[in-house]
Amino acid sequence: MKRIALVFLAASFLAAPAMAQNASQVSAAQNGANCPKCNLFQADFNNRTLKNKNFAGARLRQADMGLGIFNGTSFAGADLRDINGSAALFGRANFAGANLTNANFVGAYLEHANLKGAILSGVNFSGAEMRTATGLTQRQMDQTCGDRATQLPAGLRIPVCTVQ
Repeated sequence: MKRIALVFLAASFLAAPAMAQNASQVSAAQNGANCPKCNLFQADFNNRTLKNKNFAGARLRQADMGLGIFNGTSFAGADLRDINGSAALFGRANFAGANLTNANFVGAYLEHANLKGAILSGVNFSGAEMRTATGLTQRQMDQTCGDRATQLPAGLRIPVCTVQ
């Protein structure tokens, strides 16, 4: 039993560096560099202005993007699971094929954003402005939630968020 516990503990330590963010990549991205396929795990982009940048294929899981300005930025194919994008501006951003599972977009601006093929399971769009977002399907929206203030493209509906 001790041997199994020791093996598990060693495996945990070996896996940890793969999960950690790349500090130099985070710093470069925070200062306005394009960073496709970078490891930006849990990066702090709160209240940052990063317009027209390229983060395609990047790992941004659990990043804080709240109150940020990301208009025109490409997140195509990126890992954006569990991000905080509350009250952020994502106008004309490209989220095609991105994984946005459990993202928080409360009060976010997503006008003209491309969400084609994005994974939206568990996303909270309460109060989000997304009337002109493209690539959305009802099937995607059925996996999300919002409220009466959520502005959707014509013909789409969103389930109401419930308190858990």
